[in-house]
Amino acid sequence: MSREELQRLTGNGNGGPCGQGDCPNVYRTATGSIVVQGDTYEAFVPAAGEGVVEIPESVLREAVRALGW
Repeated sequence: MSREELQRLTGNGNGGPCGQGDCPNVYRTATGSIVVQGDTYEAFVPAAGEGVVEIPESVLREAVRALGW
């Protein structure tokens, strides 16, 4: 799935930490799963094929509002 196929839930000029920038963000896929983009979090090493990122609480709150949860 390409980035263009994702529904961007955050960072759409709504006053988030990056505004129209590229970080951090939360996206929704066509199947409804969530993709999170943020700074790499290196406190521990995740399992092979997984990654851990750190994003501000404000970004998660923005995504929840966008989804109407």
